[in-house]
Amino acid sequence: MPWDKVSAVNYLQWHARANSHGDCAKYVREAIERGGIRLDRTASAQDYGSSLVRAGFRDVTGSTPERGDVIVIEAIPRHPHGHMTMFDGDIWISDFKQPRGFYPGPDYRTAAPRYKMYRHD
Repeated sequence: MPWDKVSAVNYLQWHARANSHGDCAKYVREAIERGGIRLDRTASAQDYGSSLVRAGFRDVTGSTPERGDVIVIEAIPRHPHGHMTMFDGDIWISDFKQPRGFYPGPDYRTAAPRYKMYRHD
């Protein structure tokens, strides 16, 4: 089945909550699967990079984000699993809508940890 980023984004837009519940990787993984790609599961959001690459995504860090792009962010103190989010064309969405960018909250924006952005063509 080819990658259907519209279905993936629609899934996230429909299922996103008002606030984070610590389920970013689950929501983004389920959205990607709704878009037709099965990902190997990992224990932490920060570990999904290699699973994305194996599924045909490529590292496009530094590029302008496009609908369906996924960012994987390293862990920081008090957030040991990192973060994972998808761009819907306007904002980043994980288990909640992130109107302030791909860093999900003030701890991340202050720490500015390393991240990678992935795209599937």
